[in-house]
Amino acid sequence: MLRLGVCILADRPFRAAAARWRRAEELGFAHAWTYDHLTFSGIPDGPWFDAVTTLAAASGVTERIKLGTLVATPNFRHPVPFAQEVMSLDDVSGGRFILGYGAGSYGPDARVLGYGEDGQGWSGKERGARYRESVEILDRLLSGAAEGRTRTTFRGTYYEAVDARMEPGCVQRPRVPFGLAATGPLGLRTVVRHAQLWIADDTLAGRDGEVTEDVTWAALEKAGKRLDEALEQEGRDPASLPRLLLSGLSPLRTMESKARFDDVAGRAEGLGFTDFVVHYPRESGAYATPAHVLDEIAPANA
Repeated sequence: MLRLGVCILADRPFRAAAARWRRAEELGFAHAWTYDHLTFSGIPDGPWFDAVTTLAAASGVTERIKLGTLVATPNFRHPVPFAQEVMSLDDVSGGRFILGYGAGSYGPDARVLGYGEDGQGWSGKERGARYRESVEILDRLLSGAAEGRTRTTFRGTYYEAVDARMEPGCVQRPRVPFGLAATGPLGLRTVVRHAQLWIADDTLAGRDGEVTEDVTWAALEKAGKRLDEALEQEGRDPASLPRLLLSGLSPLRTMESKARFDDVAGRAEGLGFTDFVVHYPRESGAYATPAHVLDEIAPANA
């Protein structure tokens, strides 16, 4: 059965946002997420809050629902201090944190930090290499306590950890689950080796030119087959890895109505996705959808 989740944007003070996180749990959603950005291209001029702090606060107003980043990246996070934040989030949430993690992309975060001569950030090749290396060091750091290590040393091409202390370790053992986003050959190899969840979104077909529903579904099916092949090559059962689809930025119009949601979610499940995430409705602008649809699709109301 498809597990449903909701992505809640960190676009309002938590005193106002807290009710949304509580509501997500009351409605029976399996997990709730927020984006991890310094600024957000979909809402360039409005309020925007930090993901780690938001999730720590969300853990205090919920009890059961899983919480996660969708997705964090090495674009502005060094893996050593970030591993401490991840360990701390797992602690304050009582073992409910999922680390959603990806390579990131060109865009506002890179421009804010002035990465690259053109302000667009590292090349795609370098971003991919940093992603793979940072996943490896995060894995070592966060698994250390379960393996009898409280300190880790790692020297890579981009990142180093010298006698880095990670104590007491994660509540979840051997570490928090990794939800990794990748579709290329090298990234999928990292997914196969380190992930407990594969993350994809409905913009895989690209943002240039005409992207139709058929093109979107074809791109998702192709990505799933590439993942199957990568798992089989490494001797891992394709059925052993859960798969999450984030919907909201494509022509699928998932939250247009309950009937529309049922159709899209059903097709996603047919492609092998085990988890499906929609956006918490906003009144206007990015992700503006009818508020009643969230209640209608909620597991608690099924």
